[in-house]
Amino acid sequence: MKYVYILISLSHSDKRYFGVTSDLKARLKDHNRGKCKHTSKFVPWRIETYLAFSDAKKAHDFEKYLKTGSGWAFSLKRL
Repeated sequence: MKYVYILISLSHSDKRYFGVTSDLKARLKDHNRGKCKHTSKFVPWRIETYLAFSDAKKAHDFEKYLKTGSGWAFSLKRL
Protein backbone atom coordinates (compact mmCIF):
# COMPACT_ATOMS: atom_id res chain seq x y z
CA MET A 1 0.00 0.00 0.00
CA LYS A 2 1.01 3.59 -0.64
CA TYR A 3 -0.28 6.33 1.61
CA VAL A 4 -0.82 9.92 0.55
CA TYR A 5 -0.75 12.04 3.68
CA ILE A 6 -1.32 15.61 4.79
CA LEU A 7 0.64 16.97 7.72
CA ILE A 8 -0.16 20.04 9.80
CA SER A 9 2.57 21.81 11.76
CA LEU A 10 1.77 22.10 15.46
CA SER A 11 4.11 25.10 15.81
CA HIS A 12 2.87 26.95 12.68
CA SER A 13 -0.78 26.07 12.11
CA ASP A 14 -0.77 27.63 8.61
CA LYS A 15 1.87 25.17 7.36
CA ARG A 16 0.76 22.00 5.58
CA TYR A 17 2.76 19.32 3.83
CA PHE A 18 1.67 16.66 1.33
CA GLY A 19 3.61 13.45 0.87
CA VAL A 20 3.47 9.79 -0.15
CA THR A 21 5.00 6.80 1.60
CA SER A 22 4.63 3.09 2.18
CA ASP A 23 5.37 3.40 5.94
CA LEU A 24 3.32 6.21 7.43
CA LYS A 25 4.52 5.90 11.05
CA ALA A 26 8.19 5.88 10.09
CA ARG A 27 7.74 8.81 7.71
CA LEU A 28 6.04 10.93 10.39
CA LYS A 29 8.94 10.18 12.75
CA ASP A 30 11.38 11.30 10.04
CA HIS A 31 9.49 14.58 9.60
CA ASN A 32 9.46 15.21 13.35
CA ARG A 33 13.17 14.42 13.65
CA GLY A 34 13.98 17.06 11.03
CA LYS A 35 15.15 14.60 8.37
CA CYS A 36 13.12 16.29 5.61
CA LYS A 37 14.49 19.68 4.55
CA HIS A 38 11.03 20.92 3.53
CA THR A 39 9.49 20.30 6.96
CA SER A 40 12.38 20.61 9.42
CA LYS A 41 11.72 24.29 10.19
CA PHE A 42 8.17 23.67 11.34
CA VAL A 43 8.38 20.63 13.66
CA PRO A 44 6.47 19.05 15.29
CA TRP A 45 3.95 17.72 12.79
CA ARG A 46 0.77 15.70 13.10
CA ILE A 47 -1.11 13.75 10.48
CA GLU A 48 -4.31 15.49 9.48
CA THR A 49 -5.45 13.05 6.77
CA TYR A 50 -4.15 10.01 4.94
CA LEU A 51 -5.50 7.92 2.10
CA ALA A 52 -4.40 4.40 1.19
CA PHE A 53 -3.82 3.38 -2.44
CA SER A 54 -3.12 -0.10 -3.72
CA ASP A 55 -1.76 1.40 -6.96
CA ALA A 56 1.52 3.32 -6.47
CA LYS A 57 1.08 5.39 -9.63
CA LYS A 58 -2.36 6.57 -8.53
CA ALA A 59 -0.93 7.53 -5.14
CA HIS A 60 1.90 9.56 -6.70
CA ASP A 61 -0.50 11.18 -9.17
CA PHE A 62 -2.87 12.18 -6.35
CA GLU A 63 -0.01 13.63 -4.27
CA LYS A 64 1.12 15.62 -7.31
CA TYR A 65 -2.43 16.91 -7.77
CA LEU A 66 -2.67 18.00 -4.11
CA LYS A 67 0.43 20.15 -4.63
CA THR A 68 -1.34 22.18 -7.37
CA GLY A 69 -3.53 25.18 -6.68
CA SER A 70 -6.77 23.33 -7.28
CA GLY A 71 -5.53 20.33 -5.29
CA TRP A 72 -4.63 22.59 -2.37
CA ALA A 73 -8.12 24.12 -2.46
CA PHE A 74 -9.69 20.65 -2.71
CA SER A 75 -7.74 19.45 0.33
CA LEU A 76 -8.82 22.44 2.44
CA LYS A 77 -12.47 21.96 1.54
CA ARG A 78 -12.81 18.16 1.37
CA LEU A 79 -10.02 16.57 3.40
